[in-house]
Amino acid sequence: MGFIYNTSIYLANLGLNILSPFNTKIKRGVNGRACTFDLLKQHLKTGDKVLWFHCASLGEYEQGLPVFKALRAHYKQHKIVLSFFSPSGYEIRKNSPIADIVVYMPLDTVSNAKRFLDLVNPELTVFVKYDIWPNFLKALKKRQGRAILISAAFRKSQSYFKWYGKSLKQALFTFEHIFTQNERSKILLESIGYKKATVSGDTRFDRVSSQLTQNNNLDFIETFKQDKLCVVAGSTWPEGEALLINYINKKAPKDIKFIIAPHNIKPNQIKHIQETLRVKTCLFSEKDICTLSQAQVFIIDTIGILSKIYSYADIAYVGGAIGHTGLHNTLEPAVFGVPIIIGSNHKKFPEAQEMIDNGGMFSISDQLSFDTILHDLIKNSNKRTQAGDNNLNYIKKNKGAVIQILDYLRI
Repeated sequence: MGFIYNTSIYLANLGLNILSPFNTKIKRGVNGRACTFDLLKQHLKTGDKVLWFHCASLGEYEQGLPVFKALRAHYKQHKIVLSFFSPSGYEIRKNSPIADIVVYMPLDTVSNAKRFLDLVNPELTVFVKYDIWPNFLKALKKRQGRAILISAAFRKSQSYFKWYGKSLKQALFTFEHIFTQNERSKILLESIGYKKATVSGDTRFDRVSSQLTQNNNLDFIETFKQDKLCVVAGSTWPEGEALLINYINKKAPKDIKFIIAPHNIKPNQIKHIQETLRVKTCLFSEKDICTLSQAQVFIIDTIGILSKIYSYADIAYVGGAIGHTGLHNTLEPAVFGVPIIIGSNHKKFPEAQEMIDNGGMFSISDQLSFDTILHDLIKNSNKRTQAGDNNLNYIKKNKGAVIQILDYLRI
């Protein structure tokens, strides 16, 4: 493995340890990785049959979940190890029912790879989307371990396709098969000589489709919404919250209900939203002591229920693309047949552009465009219905990635 890559991992490890006392998220990751090998020793014994699933963070976990569930159901006698790199994934899913052991992924050194694989020795490894670890994968390949990459999405600008990306490029060739989200990614793989790729689509479509088969009822949302039109703003960041608050304070009809589910639920941020709004609000954490039906804005200061809340939306706003934090999951509201508003910074999210082209999603860049599009959707029920139908049909059209992956695995 390349000297430059291994040196960069060493420096990254050094940097994380230096910064950990000053950053809570980094500290969680450093402390969590220090416990990984002990956790594996506690829960695994020689002779165990093991599957290993790896995700960078929560988004990749949700993306891979339909495949994970199918493998869990098929390999009933196997133990499943689920690893995360990011604390935002580990902390939320450390008790995931699809896994027997959930751990932090150790940094990608040769010694960590050997130690990890000596303990886990997986029959099958599934990596999701893009979090690729060359030393781990090379060691796995030497042991003749099976590894697949699912929902992969590549761009020409990535290191895999540059002269200086030799180590990462070699890592791709350790996968016995790569399932890509689109034809463009498959063509990029072929350009470097990788031929074992299938365009299966994005497993997120299967994941969100399964939401329709679940019980999405939330009594407190029904009490809040009543029979009124409801705008749900999900995974919001301050830039988008400012647009929404201005609209509510100055232009929103009084009979419209708004639900705001911020990405950052720290008390100071929640307090700022609540104090800036000039209408009656209620917090999720105080729902039992406030009169929900009389509030115009319901602020969700908790996590884990947004996908259900979207089922009550007549219009959705999805955060992340006003600034540079990255667009959050737009497929979650789309599956409920809801028109969606997003910011203009969505170039790295092809599904967003496709839904815009289909007429189900609307991109805004400032207060004026936000106000205009939202007000139009509120007033025009036909446009609202048609846009929502376009989004639902888009989800239906793109389902099926999981079936192709399971077929390859002969399940």
